[in-house]
Amino acid sequence: MPLNSPISEAPKMAIILLLLLVPYALGAEYSSNYCGSNKTTYTLNSTYYFNLLELLSLISPDHALTIDLFSNQTVGKSPPDVAYGLYLCRADKLANDCRNCLITASKEIAKACPNQKHAIRWSDDCMLRYSNDSFFSKMEVDPFRYECNKRNVSSLDGERKHFEKVVVGMMEELVIEASNHSKKYAYKEAMFNSTQKVFGLVQCTEDLSGSECDRCLRTHMNRAVNEFCGGKIGGRLLTPSCNLRYEFYEFYKFHTSDDEPRAPSPPESSKHRDKDEIVTEQSLQIDFKTIEAATRNFHEDNKVGEGGFGGVYEGVLPNGRKIAVKRLSKGSGQGAQEFKNEVRLLAKLQHRNLVRLLGFCLEAEEKILIYEYVPNKSLDYFLFDPTKQGQLDWTTRCKIIGGIARGMLYLHEDSRLRIIHRDLKASNILLDEEMNAKISDFGMARIFCVNQTQARTNRIVGTFGYMSPEYAMHGKFSTQSDVFSFGVLVLEIISGKRNNEFCHVGFSGDLLCYAWDQWRKETPLEFIDPSLAKSIAASEIIRFMNIGLLCVQKRVERRPSMTTVVSMLNSYSIALPLPQKPPFFVSKTSKGAESNPSTTQSMVWSVDHSPISQVHPR
Repeated sequence: MPLNSPISEAPKMAIILLLLLVPYALGAEYSSNYCGSNKTTYTLNSTYYFNLLELLSLISPDHALTIDLFSNQTVGKSPPDVAYGLYLCRADKLANDCRNCLITASKEIAKACPNQKHAIRWSDDCMLRYSNDSFFSKMEVDPFRYECNKRNVSSLDGERKHFEKVVVGMMEELVIEASNHSKKYAYKEAMFNSTQKVFGLVQCTEDLSGSECDRCLRTHMNRAVNEFCGGKIGGRLLTPSCNLRYEFYEFYKFHTSDDEPRAPSPPESSKHRDKDEIVTEQSLQIDFKTIEAATRNFHEDNKVGEGGFGGVYEGVLPNGRKIAVKRLSKGSGQGAQEFKNEVRLLAKLQHRNLVRLLGFCLEAEEKILIYEYVPNKSLDYFLFDPTKQGQLDWTTRCKIIGGIARGMLYLHEDSRLRIIHRDLKASNILLDEEMNAKISDFGMARIFCVNQTQARTNRIVGTFGYMSPEYAMHGKFSTQSDVFSFGVLVLEIISGKRNNEFCHVGFSGDLLCYAWDQWRKETPLEFIDPSLAKSIAASEIIRFMNIGLLCVQKRVERRPSMTTVVSMLNSYSIALPLPQKPPFFVSKTSKGAESNPSTTQSMVWSVDHSPISQVHPR
């Protein structure tokens, strides 16, 4: 049959029936790994090992509403220990799809290629690649992988040749379009016959020039269609620098103009997620000897803080990176369960306003967490010290409040999980070199299902002065419990005073009641930290005070969500409701509480099971 002749009706009907009766899809989701040579390996706790750990944490995008389809990163300064990394998400993928693919790829590549300096992982939605040799802006077509649809076009030779001609012609056009596109991708459809379309997509890494993208795609294009997947109704070819795919069905779904990056998707429903998903231990575990060396055997001079569960030490890894080491004391309240909880949560959470977990150690009786080093200590170090309060002008305090709010919004709404922190307080807010807030200490955090609104516990954990009344007295907690703690923090930041140690001449209540009293008397400036009294932003400070009081309302339903809080902080066009009187302050002598000399440390105690309706102010 001539290639340009019409196809007879009988074979066409056979093809249509075949396509109706069987699925087009290739089957299970595709993935493949390339692990480099056995001659290029690294050892555990080497400089390259730590550079690679940091690289993989950087290369997986965080919560940002929009992310690029392509990104590359470099960690380290001295070859051959520099880690170069790159990812490429499929051009039609939404932000959440891209992010989830990269999180999975980071875990799977560590399992598939342990100790390999060079590795590539291809999957349906993304490619992840790293090496100790720079490969940026270099066109590479080997190694390559291909996979073919299991369905044949037809047993007739003429129809197969016609199909291959249609696909190659479509691919030729796609190569030209992708090579001239700023994002280096193109997609289109072509008619195989009067009823059946063929769909194609090609893509290159964005660091290639147009001519390199063209050359990459053409290198294996004809072989993919005519040889590798000859006679099949679909196939894909993947190389380190480009990829192509064609199918009888529309395997891609573009949501906006193809000239624009993909729009973000809403957060993924957590009901299909596994609560116990843990990042591969090998990719995060650091041996005790390395930590000992980094902290000079936990020398007292390296100690930068003491938390409720143990000491925090400054350290330096073999690659020169500074770290913070949280060593849980053997007699601390945090056992193996809380430790595993913190590792499990932090390994999955990535946000600029959350402290980043770099690794952990669980050997014998040692339980150690390794975090990014945050140089400016914690918020309480500045906020409650009269000699240091002056370093926190209103612009800085406003930035800190905004950072905490965005971090909490991520935990409650935008992360892959819904997290209730349960111990939000000034000492758990770390400050980086630019005084950006980073929420820390997730040992008491709890995961909620996406449709879950509250939970109850008999084991109350938290810090006096920051807990909502329904949680402190009855063990009921929700996202609104965290909102209450956030409101306390806002009022502390504005006043420069600690709620659970508040004392004011002529006033017998706590900080929240004092804020309400000054608000009711229309003298809010009396509540503000004296160092801010001359601030030109008095109206803004009063607005933030209003928001803080709304967050500490006694009735849960009267408190705003963190989504609303962030909107109120960012937009002055939003009219604020008037607050009502906040609840009583739960003192450290509350029924069932374990005594502790420090009112700022996290506590554990039993719960009063009486109905909430019986709770009355003191």
